[in-house]
Amino acid sequence: MNDDLRLLREYARRNSEDAFAALVSRRIDLVYSVALRQVRDPAIAEEVTQAVFIILARKAGSLGDKIILSGWLCRTARYVAANALKVQYRRQSREHEAHMQKIQNESAADDTWSQVGPLLDTAMEKLGKKDHDALVLRFFENRNFRDVGAAMGASEDAAKMRVNRALEKLRKMFAANGVRSTTAIITGTMSANAVQAAPATLAQSVTVAAVAKGATASVSTLTLIKGTLKIMAWTKVKTAAVAGAAALIILAGTATVIIYNHPRPIRGIPKDWSVLRGQADQWRWANGQIVGHSVAGDSILASRTKYHDVTISTIARSPDREASIAFRMQDADNGYVVVFAPGGTSRDDAGHIALIKRWEGQEQTLASYDHATAFSALGQSAKITIVAKGPLIQVRLNDVTVLHAKDGTFSSGFIGLRMYGEPLSPCDSAFSNLTFY
Repeated sequence: MNDDLRLLREYARRNSEDAFAALVSRRIDLVYSVALRQVRDPAIAEEVTQAVFIILARKAGSLGDKIILSGWLCRTARYVAANALKVQYRRQSREHEAHMQKIQNESAADDTWSQVGPLLDTAMEKLGKKDHDALVLRFFENRNFRDVGAAMGASEDAAKMRVNRALEKLRKMFAANGVRSTTAIITGTMSANAVQAAPATLAQSVTVAAVAKGATASVSTLTLIKGTLKIMAWTKVKTAAVAGAAALIILAGTATVIIYNHPRPIRGIPKDWSVLRGQADQWRWANGQIVGHSVAGDSILASRTKYHDVTISTIARSPDREASIAFRMQDADNGYVVVFAPGGTSRDDAGHIALIKRWEGQEQTLASYDHATAFSALGQSAKITIVAKGPLIQVRLNDVTVLHAKDGTFSSGFIGLRMYGEPLSPCDSAFSNLTFY
């Protein structure tokens, strides 16, 4: 029995606070790091971390001897973090706030990590359980292959093969999102950045709350725990009974969360897309991306098909000005545009993202987000997702909702990509992993 399970069993059988405190001390950095990547806010990440260990304390006696506890903690952290984001969005919607203040206050160690970090946990979630746990043991815990094999009941060679296969799967998923790298570079950046130190006082407060089974936890933390336990229970049922369904409905409290299997990203400029404004040679397909360059004003590449309710997602990149996504466009001058201007560009030194309505030669900003610290950590690219259902519009930055608005001016229209550049302020934009439905 490994040390994690030994400590957990000692806590479960004897209610040993020392054993649980030791377990928290060993794994709190791991849990906190997963939480922080998801919620992008240190305070919320601390609450998520506390909730995870309370759930662990409650389930201590029911976890089997073959479980990889670090892998279980990673998965549970993602469940809690997802629930935390949903709860926060509902709360802010009720308060009619324009944006959510929860992007992590951290700087990327290098350019590869700045691209890989926002995608890592989503990619890990797509792996099979054994592949997932093998990577957690190898790179999140920095164990050698012999120890990985021992933990998983396999030989050292078998563990090495599984880790290498799982790494290749990650590499392909990152490549599909426009991140071109090698397994060697991914290995190095994961080992160096995947786990970072949690706040010094967090372990003690987590231990106190967990051993009390949450009796001293805040109402918001208890709400997170309740919703997460329901999601975890549903996930078991879903895995056994409805794997592969196109859409799954999860009931958590009074909320309904719909999880879609997204279509494959496009493999070139769609055949039914054309230029609404500008010149065709301003847009091209290169290295798995739609690339645009403009020094002569507005240019819009859009579908000829009109969409009503629509979800659009892409990795947008702009080194010098902005990368914009257009939707529900009636023509080049009427519709909605989401403008993403990374920090340090000629468009905006600090960086911002804005939802703009264009109509009859006018522009109105419906919502904007300009969290300076958040944009300094993003670099030049980010995943932008737009969900438009009826008059409700939601914009996500790296899977975190940052903008929402209600506007029924345009109920349907074309979708596409936009850039605006001038001779002294050119615009270079790139869009990878573009999906829409």
